[in-house]
Amino acid sequence: MSASKLRADGAIALFNVLEQGQSLRQSFTQLQAQHTERDRAWLQEMVYGVLRNLPQLQCWLRLLLQKPLKKKQKIAEHLLLLGIYQLAFTRVSAHAAVSETVGACDKLKCNGLKGLVNACLRNFIRQDMASRRSEDIQIASGMPKWLYRHLSQIYPQNLEKILAATNERPPIWLRVNQQQISTDEFCEALTEQQIQFESNIADAPYAVILRKGYDLTTLPGYQQGWFSAQDGAAQMAAGLLCAEPSDRVLDACAAPGGKTCHILEMQPQLGECIALDLDSQRLQKVAENLQRLKLKATLLQGDAAQPESWWDGREFDRILLDAPCSATGVIRRHPDIRWLRKDSDIPQLVKTQRQILEALWPLLRTGGTFLYATCSILEQENRLQIQNFLSNLEDAKLLPVTADEGTEQPGMQILPGDREMDGFYYARLIKC
Repeated sequence: MSASKLRADGAIALFNVLEQGQSLRQSFTQLQAQHTERDRAWLQEMVYGVLRNLPQLQCWLRLLLQKPLKKKQKIAEHLLLLGIYQLAFTRVSAHAAVSETVGACDKLKCNGLKGLVNACLRNFIRQDMASRRSEDIQIASGMPKWLYRHLSQIYPQNLEKILAATNERPPIWLRVNQQQISTDEFCEALTEQQIQFESNIADAPYAVILRKGYDLTTLPGYQQGWFSAQDGAAQMAAGLLCAEPSDRVLDACAAPGGKTCHILEMQPQLGECIALDLDSQRLQKVAENLQRLKLKATLLQGDAAQPESWWDGREFDRILLDAPCSATGVIRRHPDIRWLRKDSDIPQLVKTQRQILEALWPLLRTGGTFLYATCSILEQENRLQIQNFLSNLEDAKLLPVTADEGTEQPGMQILPGDREMDGFYYARLIKC
């Protein structure tokens, strides 16, 4: 596949995210299928890089273009963003970056803009614009204005650390399936194949970290269900839920099923484990993961906020709610989130979370445990949400996850980069 075709596909992926509001997961599914594994990795690296540095790249682009491109020509702006990123942030030679970016115009059916693309990139080099970075802190952060504002207000002391971690390339966390193999045995298998890893990780007894990128399907034991990919923060859910033999467990909003599977791996003697999700296609992914890991659960399609449509009337001993959220804690893995999510989305997400909490609470038996989780770092979705819930329900009591919790500061907030984990929030409640 030509280098120009790669760059054209990168521009298409950026256009789909930034102009069409499409997730990279959707866009990459078709685009990456046309390329080799090496080229897929390059394409992802370039597109992720643009999205992580978009505010600065857009500043440069505004200086290079006399006026914004419109309609069918708009795709060329995204091609220019890719070319400027290569010139400013990568080791690609200036000649290759310019010539192959210009060549991509043919693939994008904008031949008439070759001269413009060439002139912009050459002006970028001639004026040494890469050395002229914006002094605006928000632009340097790579964050949209609304999110930068929220984070600076909530975490003034930790802002720099959060921003740095959010722009890092995250390690690959694996969770070893103890029903199929011990962590030590899995590590021996990795060593035999000369795969570099780390184990014996604090607070993550079943975890292994890979420092390099690997096609996970080629790792030892993939087909046998020896492991799953799951960040260390997400791996804490099953342990905090602490299911016991014969318990009836509900994993609400369960797809793609990582936490469902971990609950079953930790406690194979459950009475029943129900994985509930609104999306039938995503529920199919849960089924596939269960099958590969040789685990069994009851799958239900339904709206967690409307249990009357799917609940059989039998109470649960444990409920895990991994609530729909802004996903601001996992931006380092999904940089498109920062541009797909809007400030106006947050109030509706908070409302949805509250509706699900209030709908599921009556399904929990007295003495039962409810674990609320999000991959958000916004307090509206986390601490303030649980604080409000506890104040409105007399039969809900905080069951602290950490020693310093209280009704004014409920739950545990993990920030991006803490112990190399994603941003995550947990609050554990008990029904009195």
